Amino acid sequence: MQTHTDRKDEPTVLTQGLYLYCIANGGQEANLGKIGIDENEVYIIPYKGIGAVVHTCLPEPYKSENTEMVTEWVLAHQKVVETALEKFGIVLPLSFDTIVKGGEPLSAEQNLMKWLKENYEDLKAKIEKLRDKVEVGIQVFWNLTIIAQDLAETNQEIRKLKEEMEEKSPGMAYFYRQKMEQALRKALDEKADAFFKEFYGRIRRYADDLRVEKTKKVDKSKQMLMNLSVLIHKDKIRSLGEELAKIKEFRGLDLRFTGPWPPYSFVAPPDPIIKG
Repeated sequence: MQTHTDRKDEPTVLTQGLYLYCIANGGQEANLGKIGIDENEVYIIPYKGIGAVVHTCLPEPYKSENTEMVTEWVLAHQKVVETALEKFGIVLPLSFDTIVKGGEPLSAEQNLMKWLKENYEDLKAKIEKLRDKVEVGIQVFWNLTIIAQDLAETNQEIRKLKEEMEEKSPGMAYFYRQKMEQALRKALDEKADAFFKEFYGRIRRYADDLRVEKTKKVDKSKQMLMNLSVLIHKDKIRSLGEELAKIKEFRGLDLRFTGPWPPYSFVAPPDPIIKG
């Protein structure tokens, strides 16, 4: 299968593409160096105080059957966006493999400028929304073994069933064991719901915006209880960290904090003309 890097023919000005990494809060021409995918030279195309972070490319998607190569491309994409964030302070990230194509009658750059002009007010509004804000990730895990043990000792229904089971015959004890397992599953569901509501509320106080993401499997004993993407003002990160430290003190709980990141989850720009 032919990959993006297998092609040797050079496109003309009208048929070449522009790989679009993000829109930055900066309206001056600049060269960021050969930091792009496949070490392509990354530069800024400015428009009225904002700038498109791009590299020149073939007018076709980045596709390959080599998963390691694709992973390298994605990581390079993220690195450019992070570099732009450090340089310009605010960026609107585009998803991997966003390519603006050229062709009669407009070149890729002309198509990009047309898109910037048509979406300028929306892009500027999104940039203002992000001023002094970053995205962080918060994942809360719980140890099912520890939580279940605690519930077995404190839940009145489970304790009563356990006491009654000890007085029954082996056949009836099996029946009571099943009832205990059902009661434990119910108690775990209720505990998970209570934890989620409490922690969501405590984290929400520090967030400008918040999204609940899908939970991911970890292992049988350790499960992800909640997975959040949080848009937060930089000045509130320390206070949020102190709150998370308090949550982590709960018996049987663990927590993972990642970031700060460019705000991929919150202010994606309007779709450009062509996406690879």
